[in-house]
Amino acid sequence: MATTPHTPLASFIDLLMDAVFAVDAGARIVFASAACERIFGYTPQEMVGKNMFDMMAPEDREPTRKSVGDVMSGSPQLHFENRYIRKDGQIVHIMWSARWSPADQLRIGVARDITERKRAESKQAALYSISEAAYAAEDLLALFRRIHQIVGTLLPADNFSVALYDEETDQLSFPHHVDEYERTAKPSQPASGTLCAEIIRTGQPLLLTPDTVAARLEELQVCAGPDPICWLGVPLKSHKGTIGVLAVKSYPGGVCYSEKDQELLQFVSTQIATVIERQQMQVRLQHMAQYDQLTDLPNRGFLYDRLKVALSTARREQGRFSLLYIDLDEFKQVNDTLGHRAGDLLLQEVARRLTQCVRESDTVARVGGDEFVVLLQHVASPRQAALVAEKIRRALNRPCTMDGHSLNIVPSIGIALYPEHGSDEQQLLNHADKAMYSEKNGNVGSPVR
Repeated sequence: MATTPHTPLASFIDLLMDAVFAVDAGARIVFASAACERIFGYTPQEMVGKNMFDMMAPEDREPTRKSVGDVMSGSPQLHFENRYIRKDGQIVHIMWSARWSPADQLRIGVARDITERKRAESKQAALYSISEAAYAAEDLLALFRRIHQIVGTLLPADNFSVALYDEETDQLSFPHHVDEYERTAKPSQPASGTLCAEIIRTGQPLLLTPDTVAARLEELQVCAGPDPICWLGVPLKSHKGTIGVLAVKSYPGGVCYSEKDQELLQFVSTQIATVIERQQMQVRLQHMAQYDQLTDLPNRGFLYDRLKVALSTARREQGRFSLLYIDLDEFKQVNDTLGHRAGDLLLQEVARRLTQCVRESDTVARVGGDEFVVLLQHVASPRQAALVAEKIRRALNRPCTMDGHSLNIVPSIGIALYPEHGSDEQQLLNHADKAMYSEKNGNVGSPVR
């Protein structure tokens, strides 16, 4: 079949707003009407000989193969939707109607450009999905993964990053970073000298296209990693200012982002910023509810939660664990003699030393003014528990200097073992507490030198 057959019918076909195609069994185009240039950016002459799958968005190829198989089996296809990459690199959404002509061994299709309709539908659906994600996500990482999926419904987002900005440290963190050339997690880095820094500085989106990317990178004196052909970033703005950046990019052979893509990403960025800020606030509130604000150790309530889990596991697996109850002797003298600031600094130093003495699987909690509890997972024998207690005693006995004063920390440590000393949380804590007070009665001396 010729590219533009000289028949009255062909002339009428070229007047249609929709594009008409004839494609052979191998998916090669043998005829394309004039409308294809408006929709796909290629002239009919350029289209002929192309494989349609080569023009298609990669993620849409497999569903389209199934649809083509159905058409060639004799089932006409109506209203099938997929996406193509235009000659200028932009994405176009197409609705197809197609049938197979056995006599000609050709698939005849009519393609309608529904890009604007899909954009409008996607924008509204994305807003709804973002609101839904805010309540459904278990944590920030789950939220960022869902946001990536939502953005992917609006524009190609195979390479997608959420960068959060810390104004106090001028640092960028990347809690979600997916990049086909950077397989490992992206580390935090100074914001200066990055494309994100330009967005944070100006509060405006930044679009780098194949025509502008090299010159713009040189002008900004930044490196965007492996050579992208297109980079698009928009600010995440809240009432406090710009809290981060959403960014997508493509590499050679990929799509080119347009101002319409920029508008779409900007459209959802405000709601995404609100959702991120709300989720961060929930994380902070949860942390405040579970952790001691001075030492950043688990508090009494969180210790009870972890102790319940340890008890449940030990009962189920017939396992064992230990508790250490620690009190700082004569701590009140530090506050009375040197003031509460020195006392606070001392408690923070004790928390640091205690944490260094145990494993990550163990729990160090502050349960009172100068009282700490250590939950030792899978420490079964009295000897093992005593060895850890001695390690803690040595670590705390090392003098420390607070506001020019040398302090000698003397801890009293009580030990409780499960199941010997109790079958529930309170029994174990009471036993360790009594053992600690028994040791304390034998300790005398002033901590301040």
